Amino acid sequence: MAKAIANAIAQQKTLIAEAGTGTGKTFAYLVPALLWGGKVIVSTGTKNLQDQLYLRDIPTVRKALHAPVSVSLLKGRANYVCHFHLERTLQNGRLTAREDVGYLREISRFVKTTMTGDKAELSKVPESATVWNLVTSTRDTCLGAECQYYQDCFVMKARREAQQADVVVVNHHLFFADVALKDTGVAELLPSANTIIFDEAHQLPETATLFFGETVSTSQVLELCRDVLAEGLAHARDGAEWPKVVAPVERAARDLRLAFPQDLVRLAVNQIAPSSPFFPALEKLKDELEGMVAVLEKQAERAETIEQCRTRAVDIVAKLEKWNAAGEDGSSAAGQDRVFWIEAFTSSLQLHQTPLSIAPIFSKQREGAPRAWIFTSATLAVKNDFNHYASQMGLWNEPAQAWPSPFDYGQQGLLYVPDNLPEPNSYDYTDAVIDAALPMIEASGGRAFLLCTTLRAVNRAAERLREEFEKRKLPFPLMVQGEAGRTELLDRFRAAGNAVLIGSQSFWEGVDVRGEALSLVIIDKLPFSPPDDPVLAARIEALEKKGLNGFVHHQLPAAIINLKQGAGRLIRDESDRGVLMICDPRLISKPYGRRIWQSLPPFKRTRDAEVAKAFFSPREAE
Repeated sequence: MAKAIANAIAQQKTLIAEAGTGTGKTFAYLVPALLWGGKVIVSTGTKNLQDQLYLRDIPTVRKALHAPVSVSLLKGRANYVCHFHLERTLQNGRLTAREDVGYLREISRFVKTTMTGDKAELSKVPESATVWNLVTSTRDTCLGAECQYYQDCFVMKARREAQQADVVVVNHHLFFADVALKDTGVAELLPSANTIIFDEAHQLPETATLFFGETVSTSQVLELCRDVLAEGLAHARDGAEWPKVVAPVERAARDLRLAFPQDLVRLAVNQIAPSSPFFPALEKLKDELEGMVAVLEKQAERAETIEQCRTRAVDIVAKLEKWNAAGEDGSSAAGQDRVFWIEAFTSSLQLHQTPLSIAPIFSKQREGAPRAWIFTSATLAVKNDFNHYASQMGLWNEPAQAWPSPFDYGQQGLLYVPDNLPEPNSYDYTDAVIDAALPMIEASGGRAFLLCTTLRAVNRAAERLREEFEKRKLPFPLMVQGEAGRTELLDRFRAAGNAVLIGSQSFWEGVDVRGEALSLVIIDKLPFSPPDDPVLAARIEALEKKGLNGFVHHQLPAAIINLKQGAGRLIRDESDRGVLMICDPRLISKPYGRRIWQSLPPFKRTRDAEVAKAFFSPREAE
């Protein structure tokens, strides 16, 4: 794998590289990248992986190779404390929660000693604390070179270091936010980079879709109103009756949310009833915002921050304009290359427009100076076929190679599909899964992951297992997603040695538990995307217009890649052993089931519960 990557770097070509768990793919791309010289951008799936590369993997390889390369870490601006916003928050103290007072004290101490300003270094303040929003900047609220702290700015400092470094570690969100918004400092790095490596590249289609789309929400409008009121009163008190300027906009935003009385709705624009109050409410919000813009224009020269509010308001109006056009057009994809859809939450309404395909946008990004593009992950192919991934990313006719895991899957693992389970859409399906799983959990002595496709299933499974463990006096600690942070749950799981962890999507990938603590992975259903997803529906429609089958060409390969991620949690090194239990009867009953299990590692297979249970006991016989 390292040779193939070295070759691609030397010839400034593209390579799609799938490498099974345990291949050492991080080293396989770092060694040629560090030896080759030139500027390298490595983009990973998450901030955790970013930190791991920067703090652990790159130093190890650099030391082994005696390679004199400089490395820098670049994160999105929300990760760095902003001197200006910290100062403002300390002065006006608009704190919403009591613990924020203590956190704010910690942050202002931290700023005096830190070199980077990166909030990951300050473990005393949880990453989810609301106070972070008050002491970091966004693209809309950064004063740029006008700011009095510009020379000391942590974001600027990180960007300067990144420009000078040989290797820059970023994450996918940052990379695509930049390509879309030009706001994260990657744009300045790209021209000089001769190698770009995406690790966990299977996540790119989703991340890119997020950033090449556009979202505007009622909470964004309310936030803008709050800032307009504060800045207006602070810098132009005599310029307008500020409470009266923002009140009608706030009302219009709330009315727009109320156009959908129920919670958690997702609808494409063409599914919204023509008689719905949505379109009139949208028009009203746009009109009220335009009224506010007119007031802001008159006062804008009085303060930089008022001008900023004006720019934000104009931007929101422009996004609402597109929505109005889509409503009049009435099709779900106005202009046919975008899907317009709404999502209603308890207190906000989000209006999204999402590209039908990111392939044309991304291939355009890759034009320009020749350079090497490496896409690597454990899950990019479906039975050694890379077409689905390549067509999503616009990587047509690019070379793709796969290197299997070095493990003996036939000896180390067993795929067990229980008999007699009901259809996955039946009412009591999760209960049937738990009934089938309990004897397996007992046989394995806990040490299990139960991966569910929905949060509802997670909650039901947790409820049932709690009852059963108590009734049967089983000593297994139960850990449930949402009861603590992901890292904390995993640490507790490893430490316990006989725990059962129930999780949904975020535990299907990027989780590494080696050794005996994890010997059973139970998957409740094949991970097909929910059929009511407006973007998925529009993509399938577009494929079918081309004469392709949406299920075969999109839903099935996407589910297989997702399932491979979940299955990949089981065998993490040469000595791991375990059972992968997939409860979904469609794996056997449907004609496409065969294609799915043939894409999984070559485990032995059984439908017999006794054989599966016995797999946990032959330790002595070996």
